[in-house]
Amino acid sequence: MMKEWATVASWDNGVATLYTEAKTSCNSCNARKGCGSHLLNKLGPEDAEVIKIASKQPLKAGQRIEIGIRESSLLGSALLVYMTPLVGLFLVAGLFQALFHSDLASASGALLGGVGGFILSKGISALIGDKEAFQPVILSVALPPDILRVDATRYE
Repeated sequence: MMKEWATVASWDNGVATLYTEAKTSCNSCNARKGCGSHLLNKLGPEDAEVIKIASKQPLKAGQRIEIGIRESSLLGSALLVYMTPLVGLFLVAGLFQALFHSDLASASGALLGGVGGFILSKGISALIGDKEAFQPVILSVALPPDILRVDATRYE
């Protein structure tokens, strides 16, 4: 199970709106000055990812919850998104090369196959994306921010 902490933005009628912060490994590396990935991460958006998830338990804004998704679902999604355009690229390029015996036709077939594979993977992901196996689940709920209070003056 892949786990991530999220913050509740709102809860309404059993649906919680959450936001998670994008994490990169760039903050743990000391080679920031000469690293292209660090520069690209600074250029990219720093927005939080907003998701909606079903929750029977009432949640308060600002509350932290741990959500998870199955590894098999994540790996299947990655396989679909990356391999379908690649397979389409090679199949249609090979087909066009065999039919037309031209490098230009092969390159055109590769472009058509890659775009077609991308469209196919997008359609398949829209069909299977609503299944329960591909939905995140709530693993644990932290205390609301207004319940936990520490009185430091009492112990001085």
